[in-house]
Amino acid sequence: MAHRSHYVSCSPGCIRLILVLVGICLVGYIATPPLYWHMNEIIAGQDSCPPCICDCSAESILSMPLGLANSSFEDCGRHDPDTNEEMEKTITDLLAEELRLRAEVTKDHMQHAEASILEAKKTSSQYQKEAEKCNSGMETCEEAREKAEAALRAELKLSALWEKRARHLGWTDRKTASS
Repeated sequence: MAHRSHYVSCSPGCIRLILVLVGICLVGYIATPPLYWHMNEIIAGQDSCPPCICDCSAESILSMPLGLANSSFEDCGRHDPDTNEEMEKTITDLLAEELRLRAEVTKDHMQHAEASILEAKKTSSQYQKEAEKCNSGMETCEEAREKAEAALRAELKLSALWEKRARHLGWTDRKTASS
């Protein structure tokens, strides 16, 4: 039995047709968003940007690529005070503002760290006081135990002395005598 190959062979014409279809889909994918936006501008009547009073010279139009010669892009936002203020800032102003913001963030982090350190110091101090109380209590207990031991030794000596005297005078322990 001969082993049959299950490979599907495509003719060069079939491959060309597939490549042409992929190319058409790719062109459609790339060209569709600009067409969609252009159609939306026509339909909406360009309501997205208020009409700008434009005093554009021919030089500025010639300096732009032909496809972008629409002056509404150039003037859009030009009369907005917030935008004008941001656009007029120089690189040094922007860097200075960035440094100021970083300094504020650093200051906030330092305040938070200092507060954390202060809290840790308070907690440490409280634990230190508790440890000192505990050590003081242990010392007091140890002293009391030593005194009690000394008193017990003295009491045992005194008890032994009295028992010796009692035996000398003829006393006998009933428990020892009956056993």
